[in-house]
Amino acid sequence: MHGAYAGEAAVIVRNALALMFGTAFMSPVAVAQAPAPETAAAAPAPREFASEHVARIAGRNLRYTAAVEEFVLADPAGTPQASIFTTSYVARTAPGGGERPVIFVFNGGPGSSSVWLHLGFAGPRRLALPDPVNPPTTPPFAITDNEESPLDVADIVMIDPPGTGFSTVLPGGRPEQFYGVQQDAAAMVRLIEAWIQRHDRWNAPRYLLSESYGTIRAAVVARMMAGGPMETGRMTGLPLSGVILLGQAMAADPGADMAAAMALPSLAATACHFGRVSSPCDVAQHVQKAREFAAGPYLTALYQGSALSEAERNSVATGLAALTGLAPQAILAADLRVSPAQFARTLLASDNRQIGLYDARFTLPLAPNGNDPVADDPAMGQYVPAFVGGLNGYMRRDLKVALDQPYEAIAFRTVNARWDYGMGPGVQSRRNFGEDLGIAMRRNPGMRLMVGTGYFDLVTTLGAAEHAVRHSGIPLAATRFTYYRSGHMPYLGDETRRELARDVRAFVRGGAAQ
Repeated sequence: MHGAYAGEAAVIVRNALALMFGTAFMSPVAVAQAPAPETAAAAPAPREFASEHVARIAGRNLRYTAAVEEFVLADPAGTPQASIFTTSYVARTAPGGGERPVIFVFNGGPGSSSVWLHLGFAGPRRLALPDPVNPPTTPPFAITDNEESPLDVADIVMIDPPGTGFSTVLPGGRPEQFYGVQQDAAAMVRLIEAWIQRHDRWNAPRYLLSESYGTIRAAVVARMMAGGPMETGRMTGLPLSGVILLGQAMAADPGADMAAAMALPSLAATACHFGRVSSPCDVAQHVQKAREFAAGPYLTALYQGSALSEAERNSVATGLAALTGLAPQAILAADLRVSPAQFARTLLASDNRQIGLYDARFTLPLAPNGNDPVADDPAMGQYVPAFVGGLNGYMRRDLKVALDQPYEAIAFRTVNARWDYGMGPGVQSRRNFGEDLGIAMRRNPGMRLMVGTGYFDLVTTLGAAEHAVRHSGIPLAATRFTYYRSGHMPYLGDETRRELARDVRAFVRGGAAQ
């Protein structure tokens, strides 16, 4: 939905999100701010909807200005090509002024707006979900103050790329100028620069908070912001203090054997959550057992392939059964490689239930084969209605946005299906975009990285996150891994949202790396 995915989940995403990797490059677009030709000068002024608010955040009332702002990106001749909207939250009573940190926030897809992080975690108001794994699926949907918003330590800028939210490609532009890895990142760099210019925040520490495919965007944007004339055509000079990745999706499909090993800790966590393994079971401890088994006996066995003896094969199947709660016979039938999709349909099959790939805590009645991997996913199918309905109402009722068009939460057909990863839409690349982040961190020794993963995310698994970072040239001394008893959206649930907020606040307060 809002991200790219590793291993077996790549199959689901290819069907649902068409997420393939590549390296297309577009000359950076220009922001229509400086003097330009007559066509640009005649364009209407960018739209803005500003309002004043007070919310209870981190135990105290915080006054802030909310502004839904339009930024027009133009080509070098000044022809407007895209209209991009941001939603900014700027604290009015917090110290720091122009040097107060700013967090730029986006989701992924590609083709997703920022609705998920907006109403789930970062914004000063959030969806009220008393039971995170049984959310309301019909209106009315309630909005409440978000105690966990990081607005108390940094100003927040939610970004909706072209084709999402209220943002659009204009008649003077073409979709292929924005719907691609490098094109999109170049546009985001220009947008961030334009926001900084408009708000005079050149001396503010800058952070990126990203989720799912947005972690690919964050990696490439970080590289471009730390780049020079050979990369962006100009000296960008916009260093980042830190990048936060949630549900990272930077690495390409690593192959069946490695994907199976990387998925095992998440399968084990899920089996522990549902009590399908020996009791009592502590999730973190059980995950560590799975890591050790995956890195030792499991990968050794997979490497041997058909040379593995029957006794060794049975031994590995028994070990996997103890970790995943599946029957050894089912594991042997899958040639020791149980995919997350197969696991999701098998673990609770005796109860006629299947679990969600995006968040394995969610369940629905077991559906026949061939069901829609997006709409029928037990997690996505249940939490989408509240976010979509809640955001549309919030924009118009609370933020006073007077626009005719609906807010586009996820644009599957118009954006996702047309995304170019460098080899044409729909053509997969094996590139690891974590390497872009490694390059950025080498260029900028002051930048730090936080990688947050949900134990119950079967799409972008915790094993995939660890593997991607450790094989990307990213300095581990400047990297922090955090884990949450949640899924692809680690802020679903009061306890995990509080834990994530604690970690993000500490990360921002930590400043630049020493």
